[in-house]
Amino acid sequence: MNNDTESKTMQTDENSQLIKMSLAALGIVFGDISTSPIYAIRECFHGEYGIVPTHGNITGVLSLMFWTLVMIVGMKYLIFVFRADNKGEGGVIALTALIRGELSRPSKGRSSLGIVTLGLFAACLLYGDGMITPAISVMSAVEGIGIVTPMFESYVIPLTIVILCGLFLIQRHGTAKVGGLFGPVILVWLSFLGITGGVKILQAPQILAAVFPWYAIRFLFLNKIHGFMVLGAVFLVVTGTEALYADMGHFGKRPIRLTWFMAVFPALILNYFGQGALLLGNPEAARYPFYAMVPSWAMWPTVLLATLATIIASQAVISGAFSLTRQAIQLGYLPRLKIQHTSAVQIGQIYIAPVNWMLMVCTIALVVGFQSSSKLAAAYGVAVTSTMLITTTLFFVVARKRWQWPLFWAAPLAGIFYLVDVPFFIANISKVLHGAWFPLMIGAIFFTLMQTWAKGRDILAEQLYKTMPPVHQFIVDLTNNAPTRIDSHVVFLSGTPYRVPMALAKNVKHNQIIHSRTVLLHFQAEDIPRVPNLEKIKTEKLGSGFYRIIARYGFMEDPQLENALTLAHEQGLELDLDTLSFYLGRERLVAGGNSKMGRWRTNIFVFMSRNAADAAAFFSLPADKVIEIGVQLEI
Repeated sequence: MNNDTESKTMQTDENSQLIKMSLAALGIVFGDISTSPIYAIRECFHGEYGIVPTHGNITGVLSLMFWTLVMIVGMKYLIFVFRADNKGEGGVIALTALIRGELSRPSKGRSSLGIVTLGLFAACLLYGDGMITPAISVMSAVEGIGIVTPMFESYVIPLTIVILCGLFLIQRHGTAKVGGLFGPVILVWLSFLGITGGVKILQAPQILAAVFPWYAIRFLFLNKIHGFMVLGAVFLVVTGTEALYADMGHFGKRPIRLTWFMAVFPALILNYFGQGALLLGNPEAARYPFYAMVPSWAMWPTVLLATLATIIASQAVISGAFSLTRQAIQLGYLPRLKIQHTSAVQIGQIYIAPVNWMLMVCTIALVVGFQSSSKLAAAYGVAVTSTMLITTTLFFVVARKRWQWPLFWAAPLAGIFYLVDVPFFIANISKVLHGAWFPLMIGAIFFTLMQTWAKGRDILAEQLYKTMPPVHQFIVDLTNNAPTRIDSHVVFLSGTPYRVPMALAKNVKHNQIIHSRTVLLHFQAEDIPRVPNLEKIKTEKLGSGFYRIIARYGFMEDPQLENALTLAHEQGLELDLDTLSFYLGRERLVAGGNSKMGRWRTNIFVFMSRNAADAAAFFSLPADKVIEIGVQLEI
């Protein structure tokens, strides 16, 4: 009896936790995709490549939307790509890190480099998405004001800018306090979508026939090139799909899958089909079909609810840009930036000021430059379809190399994904001259910066490796020619674990002293999200008072000095923390005439290096105990 009661209690707790996680996932994961009904149908019939809203075209577009959601979100991502997790973490950076570890063996050669580079480029494209999504989402919601009262139409852009400014200005305070409202608000929003769409479907139930795929095939066959171009607008129904994968580590697979199939997908389909039912009887409503479904007395509450939902959708994208940047820093693709944690409870709540202000300036510039959400929609899609294509490629590599799937099983599955991804990519790439160049340009800029930083670090490490002696040889030399030994404990941060840090060599050379206990601390980034504490620290006694600590951490973790020293203490390394000093080497880089990566890239690397965050602050070192030793290096 007691076992039955305990089992029921555990089951109740699990169900309660699942409900809480699912509700939280609603606000963070599905905010973007759940706001697509505001503009997706409109762009198909009233956008840049809008098609006439006849009965056949309406059912054809709805059929395309239905099967796009089923194939891309339901089948590709939630069923298959979700299997490719990196210790529970998802997203293109996590997937790239997973593959980088798998393909790091010397025999892989250039194929390994090519795959990793492809994944890195996909990650860079998401920055462009992070700029367009807030602009198009908020503007499309605010445009409802012009429908309610046409005299307010001139205030749409100023109001959009005010909302976006407020959104970016509050980022440094964090969203932990208001984050609890995200899920309930999106739940109300999805309920609204389902109810308004369901009412219209009841008035024209024949629209439900669009679930059959032959309506989509017939639409593409009859409309030929024009119908193919409409795919660029149809693709808007899956905006935010990458967020499902990227946020897997925060919520787990089960809550995301459950929330999609039980709540989000039904609500979206009801609303899209409801808008289609409306257009069957009123084709003139194609300009704003979403708002046309709402009775006049409910317009103001609808505009307010839509604006709130789009703000939440934008927040998820902004937070994603912060998380992406931190991962890139930890994996060595960007210089150190100050990362501010805005919540003591939620580990994913971070703020990176340079990224925030860059997103703010670019997003507002997009609003001012494009002037309407319809024109912004023409710029959307290229970055995301490119990322989805690359995700399919990376998934195939994981299936073959890591899971050892046979080719006759992995190839057809990837082929099905390509069959869906490629047409959307081609349809969207045609919009390059209509604004789609912007996210491609942003992606190219970030890709160049990341590649330059990674290459520059490799060149610098190689240069230091050649000039600095091995640690064991350095200790032998000190034994033979011993300098003055003083009774104190010091820590030298080391970029390479088996070579003498520049600061240590310069200190011994110029000051002719050595400390009674000298610790060489090296932080080593791993291609996994988090390293367990039991595996995080390796402590070695090198002799003559020298010790080496190798602290391993994942790309979702921040390297923390206090944690490293605490774990080292548990392994028997006693340090006097009250008198402990920390030595850092500060390299002042200058561009040389014979750089291995070209003068312009060298200058970029030098600029990035000089503007990187202070190492003492990045590693959380006590400011009053840090001693920096500078050296000028030519690169």
